[in-house]
Amino acid sequence: MENSEINSVDLHGDEEIIEIIELNETEPTPDDLAEDIEDVDFTEGDEGWETEDEGGEEMEEADKDDSDLTFSRHTGSVFCVNLDPSTNSLAVTGGEDDRSFVWRVSDGEVLFECTGHKDSVTSASFSHDSALVATGDMSGLIKVWKVETKEEVWSFEVGDLEWMEWHPCAHVLLAGTADGNVWMWKIPSGECKTFQGPGCQATTGKILPDGKRAVVGYEDGIIRLWDLKQGNTSHVLKGPDGHQGPVTCVACSKDGSLILTGSVDCRAKLISTATGKVVGVFSTEGRKPKVLMEEESETNSVESVGFCNVLPLVAVAYLDGTLAIYDLSTQSLRHKCPHEAGIVHLQWEDSSPLLYTCSLDGAVRIWDARSGQMVTQYRGHTAEILDFTLNREASVAVTASGDHKAKVFCLQRPDR
Repeated sequence: MENSEINSVDLHGDEEIIEIIELNETEPTPDDLAEDIEDVDFTEGDEGWETEDEGGEEMEEADKDDSDLTFSRHTGSVFCVNLDPSTNSLAVTGGEDDRSFVWRVSDGEVLFECTGHKDSVTSASFSHDSALVATGDMSGLIKVWKVETKEEVWSFEVGDLEWMEWHPCAHVLLAGTADGNVWMWKIPSGECKTFQGPGCQATTGKILPDGKRAVVGYEDGIIRLWDLKQGNTSHVLKGPDGHQGPVTCVACSKDGSLILTGSVDCRAKLISTATGKVVGVFSTEGRKPKVLMEEESETNSVESVGFCNVLPLVAVAYLDGTLAIYDLSTQSLRHKCPHEAGIVHLQWEDSSPLLYTCSLDGAVRIWDARSGQMVTQYRGHTAEILDFTLNREASVAVTASGDHKAKVFCLQRPDR
């Protein structure tokens, strides 16, 4: 294997950690990845919309509404939103009212409601080919629907649900629960595999681009890299290598060689998926005494992280409203981008250095990571934005808010 080590990067400065990142000579195709997940042995272990001109409830809004469509079928906070990856023409939302809807982005028409949930719907997303949509509520009831027929094809109940994600190229669903277990199912057969947890919450997780591994963060700050086929951990980061508080978010680089984790300890850690070694630690305040770190964590935490696809940059979003952009190669802070309120979620454009954030003040902001300057912002919600997603071309953003609304913002404006 030594002969294939072609790139040596020192990202850890004076701590002298040298990381070798191996590059595959050939990229696996989606068919290859789908075939790999098919080989896994699952037998082991146990119309409510309105245009801007129609909303009577918006009389009290002091700010203008930049949105092009408002979806108002929910009667409680809207917690999650996702776009179908094939056409980006359908959205699914889930909310505090125990309801989930699949609806058209163009006119807000409801295709069908994902009925039967008994608690707040906190996870909702489409499969890689947009053929299926999965919805999950806080109590752990997960349902899968066939979009074409609008029929429920599978359901299962686990412990309290923390997160849920589709496999990138197969009808396989992964979910993490409050008891620390991670579940994996083939859909719609329901063949199941479980990855035993440590007894504390599996707070966040993500399947890596190779489709063969998943990174899971836990309430105790430990990070585990799971082999989905073998059912065991390939790497476990704990103690000084893990976080000193619950892991809140995780992202992976496009090639899957690096993962970035965030925590309530106000740190983001860069980890090699090949070796499981920490190769970088990001913090806006630098190294701090432990006492100060604990005080800081009471009012601040890392809420969202992400890799830029076109430049060696990463972004870290904090609850105190700071968006930090770091240079990967030097591990230095490039820009601090202040927000008026805590940041909930960030997302990079796929093919540019533009970065989007949503925050507790109800605004979506676009930032240019090269300059650290805000390009523009979009408003319209009367409460915090809890989730948002972009379409493939980054021409449309769909938001979910505590004001009981989802909104569609067309981003192709003259100022862009």
